[in-house]
Amino acid sequence: MRQIGSIDEIRAAVRAARAHGDRIGFVPTMGFLHEGHLRLVDEAKRVTDCVVVSLFVNPTQFGPNEDFTRYPRDLAGDATKARDRGVGLLFVPDVTEMYPLPPSVHVTADDLPSRWEGAVRPGHFGGVLTVVAKLLNIVAPDVAVFGRKDFQQATLIRRMVRGLDFPVDVVVVPTVREPDGLALSSRNSYLDGSERARALALVESLRATVRAFSRGERSGPRLTSIGLDTLAAHPDVAVDYFAVVDPAEMRAVETATPESVAIVAARVGRTRLIDNMILGEGT
Repeated sequence: MRQIGSIDEIRAAVRAARAHGDRIGFVPTMGFLHEGHLRLVDEAKRVTDCVVVSLFVNPTQFGPNEDFTRYPRDLAGDATKARDRGVGLLFVPDVTEMYPLPPSVHVTADDLPSRWEGAVRPGHFGGVLTVVAKLLNIVAPDVAVFGRKDFQQATLIRRMVRGLDFPVDVVVVPTVREPDGLALSSRNSYLDGSERARALALVESLRATVRAFSRGERSGPRLTSIGLDTLAAHPDVAVDYFAVVDPAEMRAVETATPESVAIVAARVGRTRLIDNMILGEGT
């Protein structure tokens, strides 16, 4: 595995791999890799020949009161995990490499970024789409792999790729969970033992909603109430939102279908967590 910090060098390395006939897979991350990230690498390896992973904590997607400075980082550990999983190129740019000047061009979308995560974190998705667009232009992969845990983000990235005609296939991999159901997240490292136990309220609310759907409940508002009632039993979990939405526009649904998605965001102590489940895929 080669570890590269400059845009020019990663482009040259990708060109060299492509000249050997390799298809390029790409997994963009903010580092502090866990098994969820590594499953994305596995998928990229399955469908391509050379996998590029980026480690970049993108400042433009953090709000002024969010956790950019304390976001967990472990470059040495990440490099070991990436190498052991078969990554070919590890792209580790610093902020000045990605943003040599204050950004003056931004990628925006329609009203989808203003809902749910966008309502709680204004400007977040503009930062996400801009940095993903930059990374796709830098790496020029054949396939880019993302995780389903960030469902709204994945939906927006697919929309951006389609709308701006990026020549890349976007693959979204199901969420990886701990044995007790908690979705893997770099931010789980912030949780102490008590908070870790309380964080299970998120997956409990999703599972309760999925069970109700599997028993025949189709009312979107009633399914949403089931999730919220489950969360209400945990008053020390501060809910940002819980909703049952359609997967394309992410608007709350009146009548749920197997493709509808239950989404939740909540704060446990100082840590903000998100999760989701597709209703038709069971618990």
